[in-house]
Amino acid sequence: MIAVMPNTGLAIELQPAERTQLEQWESAHGTPQQVALRCRIILRAVAGQQNVAIAEGLGVSRPTVQLWRKRVHEQGIREVWEIAPGRGRKAHYDQGQRDRIIQATLQSKPKGMTHWSCRLMAKAQGVSKNTVNRLWQLHNIKPHLSRTFKLSRDAKFLEKLTDVVGLYMNPPDKALVLCVDEKSQIQALDRTQPGLPLKKGRCGTMTHDYKRNGTTTLFAALNVLDGKVIGECH
Repeated sequence: MIAVMPNTGLAIELQPAERTQLEQWESAHGTPQQVALRCRIILRAVAGQQNVAIAEGLGVSRPTVQLWRKRVHEQGIREVWEIAPGRGRKAHYDQGQRDRIIQATLQSKPKGMTHWSCRLMAKAQGVSKNTVNRLWQLHNIKPHLSRTFKLSRDAKFLEKLTDVVGLYMNPPDKALVLCVDEKSQIQALDRTQPGLPLKKGRCGTMTHDYKRNGTTTLFAALNVLDGKVIGECH
């Protein structure tokens, strides 16, 4: 059953991530003007504005606002990128080239680089950097971002993990549970000359060069029961 808001139009409910994506598309330099306009329509609709107010504020017709309310309500936010056949500037690349750009982004890396940039991919594929940027935005591809992870190959990893987590969640009676970690190779540095102290209207100073006094390793333990931290350097 479709929810209808009086004097407003179809109700559009977006997840926070979808709203953020619309805001990014709306403000991005590489976004076509018609797509940016559609994003503004939807963002104002989500904010609760009526169709008439949206139309007057953006200089479009009310049927246009109603159209994009309906399409995004039924198809989702990526519908704003759909361009009717024969409308808009003709693309200088076909679906095959789009697929090649996406495949190259996901399955290869430029020589001597950690990831693709818009300029590098555009040069490699013979298209403009704006074309690459639009495709990456459309498919939510962000080559410059990465997340670190580590997977244990220990066959008994889950069993050990359960035991460790169990100590934190439900420790035995009168058990002392400590979370221990270390930070090695901490450099003990000292400046070669004393700096000037902080004063009103002037920040403190220190020399750019320093002298080394060896290294140390910090061992620290967190008492899970009371939150006390125990630390020693060796």
